[in-house]
This record gives sequence, structure tokens and C-alpha cells, in this order.
Amino acid sequence: MNKNRDNNMQHTKQFYIVTFLLSLLLIACHSNSQQASARTSKSNFKGTPITTPPMPLVYDTMAPQNREIIAQLDKFYAAQVRAGFNGNVLIGYKGHIIYERAYGYSNRERKIPLGPNSSCQLASVTKTFTGAAILYLHQHKHLDIDQPVTAYIKDFPYPNITLRMLLDHRSGLPDYTKWVPNYNSDQRTPIYNDEMLRLMTKNRPHLEFKADTRFTYCNTNYAVLAKVIEVVTEMKYSDFMTQYIFQPLGMMHTFVYDPAKGLPGDAAISYRYNWVREPDMFADGVYGDKGIYSTPEDMYRWDQSFYRNTLLNPETIDLAYGPCSFERPGVKNYGLGWRMLCFPNGNKVIYHNGWWHGNNTSFYRLIKDNFTIVVLGNKFNKSIYRHAGAICNIVRGTSADGTTDGEE
Repeated sequence: MNKNRDNNMQHTKQFYIVTFLLSLLLIACHSNSQQASARTSKSNFKGTPITTPPMPLVYDTMAPQNREIIAQLDKFYAAQVRAGFNGNVLIGYKGHIIYERAYGYSNRERKIPLGPNSSCQLASVTKTFTGAAILYLHQHKHLDIDQPVTAYIKDFPYPNITLRMLLDHRSGLPDYTKWVPNYNSDQRTPIYNDEMLRLMTKNRPHLEFKADTRFTYCNTNYAVLAKVIEVVTEMKYSDFMTQYIFQPLGMMHTFVYDPAKGLPGDAAISYRYNWVREPDMFADGVYGDKGIYSTPEDMYRWDQSFYRNTLLNPETIDLAYGPCSFERPGVKNYGLGWRMLCFPNGNKVIYHNGWWHGNNTSFYRLIKDNFTIVVLGNKFNKSIYRHAGAICNIVRGTSADGTTDGEE
């Protein structure tokens, strides 16, 4: 009987030991599964902002040939001011600033003049930043521009549209500035990208054409891309742009506008042609297609970063500068975030214009000569789009026919 009792006690002891070991194993597995789940729930984005020192601005205004150019440009802009121009101008040539002027008011009511640090709404020139941010993430393999949007925004209602089709405006998406009012009766209160996408998902507005069959410029494309940036990085668009582009490049007067926060005191007010302020409306909260404020000097830092491959490597820049649409003959085309004029001799003009409310902007880059023209206006004036042609004539002394474009 004692022997049976000893056997029972031995079996009991073994049972508790096995049970204890199994419990430890289950706890360990549960802990590991929780850790694995936590890891997979987080973004894979582990980018490190570039640490290259910001480019110092270099001026070359004293050379005799440049002094003559400056005199002619001053004469040209005196005439433009008489015709109603109000804005900032910067011209760079061969990596040097040869002309910089501010004309008129940042805030007319308070008689605050425009200055080199007066940030202006870039309007659609914002797309050059959104496009570059997407290409930066593509370059570092955080996303793939040939993947469908649904790979990043799960409930996006158009499964056949890729990120590349958004970048080159071949998606067929309708412009949100036109269809949102059909589903949102309040056209005064700004909405943001999430609300725009919610309305798109709920109402599924009709595509204008089958994806990737033709080019049509559309603001919705870049508003969606801004959301993709947020999903991939798990950062707000404004935070990503500030930490990964603006600050590393030394663009200290560049920011993404948020109507809930309003404008800082040194930002330029948007005016109609008759000096009436342009109020915010429903589309002013949507960003990525517009919404970035900057200065000519910061835009020159942005421009020069492409020559130095500071943010994007040469292969990615070539991708951005490659024309994507060939349905229509002619030199005009669109790449990935840039308009362009592609000439038979191989020369390219890489540029983007912008227009939002009273802001007309023009950003021209004649890359063969490292020749840059930045014009930022905050009082409605479509003649701004013709400035680049006249400036080319003055600076290079040759005709600029066909090297500029008036499209936003």
C-alpha cells in the first residue's frame, strides 16, 4: 500500500511539473504572439531625415552683365506693378541668385510690405512636394508607385488605379473641388482629406475615363497621395513634410496650411484683384494638391536640392522628369509631380504653375542652364504666368517662344 501511495505521489508530482511547464510555454507563446502582433500593427517606416547641411544661398549681383540684367528686370517689374502685380520674385542662374525683389503688400490693411520671409500660398506648386515625397518613399522602398492605391488605403473605391496614375494625372478621378459640393451642403467650412475620402468612398463619383487611358489634370490625385503618405509613415502630412523635407533643406519659412490654426503673422494674405480678401471655403482644408506656403528663397533651396541629389537620387529624379502622356502631339507633357516642355533637341523645361484663390504662382526650372524663376503673387493676376517668358528674354538675350506655359 505504501508503494502505491508513493507511485501516486510521483504521478501527481509529474503532473504538476508538466502542467507548470505547459503554462510557462503558453505564457511565452502568448507573449510572443502579442509582440509579433504589435510589430505587424506598426508601420514599417523607419526613415531617417537627411542630414546634409542646408545649402547656403549665394548671390551674384555685382558682375557687370548681371547689373545690366537687373536694370532691365527692374524696368520690367516697374511696368508689372503699375499693371497690378503684387508679389515676390527670385531668379537664379548657374547656382547663384541674380535677382530678388518684393513688390507690394503682404497685408494691405495693416500696410505690411512683402519681404523675403513673407510666406505665400504655393497653390498647385505644392504638387512638386507631394510628388517628391511619394518618390522619396518609393526610392527607400517604403511603398511602390506601381501598386494600386487599395494596397495603402483599403477602402479606396477604385481598385484599378495605381499611385503612378495619381502622380501623372492618368487616374480618371474627378476633381473633388467640383463633386464634393454635390454631397456636402456646407461649402464654407473647410474639410480635410479624410472627409474628402469618406465622401468619395460613400458616394463613389463616376470616373471621367478608364484609368491610364489619357491625361487629365486633377487635384484629387494629389490629395489622395497626401493620404498615402500619412498611411505609410503614420505621420501627419504636415509633420512628414516638415521633418523630412522642409527642415533638412533649410526651408524655415515653409509650412502646410491648416485653416483650424490660421496663418502666422508673417504669411501673405490672399487677395482678389480688387484687394478684397479671399475667405476660406470647404476645399481649403484639403492638402497635398495645394496648401503649402513658402518663400522664393526657400523655393530656390528646393530647386537646388535636385541638382545636388539631396533628397532624391539621379534615378528617381529621372523618373520624376520622364514624360508620361503621349496622346496629344507637342512639347507639353507631365511627369511625376512636374509639368514639362520636352524639345526635340533634348532640352527640358521642368516647371509648375499654381492658382488658388488670389494666389498665382510660377516656378520654372530650365535645368540645362540651372536657370530658375520663382514668382509668387498674393493678389490675383494671371499675367504672372507670362513673366517667365519675358525673364528668359532678358536674362539670356534670346527668344523664349515656346518655353513657358500659362496653365495652372
